Amino acid sequence: VQLQASGGGLVQAGGSLSLSCAAAGLTFSSYDMGWFRQAPEKEREFVAAISWSGGNTYYADSVKGRFTISRDNAKTAVYLQMNSLKPEDTAVYYCAARQGYSTNYSSRRFYDYWGHGTHVTVSS
Repeated sequence: VQLQASGGGLVQAGGSLSLSCAAAGLTFSSYDMGWFRQAPEKEREFVAAISWSGGNTYYADSVKGRFTISRDNAKTAVYLQMNSLKPEDTAVYYCAARQGYSTNYSSRRFYDYWGHGTHVTVSS
């Protein structure tokens, strides 16, 4: 299984970035997908998740109203549109895939596969 995140970079506060995660080696349409992030010297934290069908989305309170997660099962990709970025959004962003019946989309332990991260830096 490969999850390849891309789209990170340097942006000024208030700006936007769009992250992509290309998946391969799994039946993508049967996996829920999530985005997590890890800032320097901090724990990896939940950002957003989307159900296998795309019908349900979940967000951390810190990004609600600013970030939007979406997916394209035909392209086996998940996206994270990030608007109104803040310096505290600076982190390495990871995409992850999970199956199962747990409704706890924000817990790292329910995710089966992880990609390498993409760096996002928001300057003030």
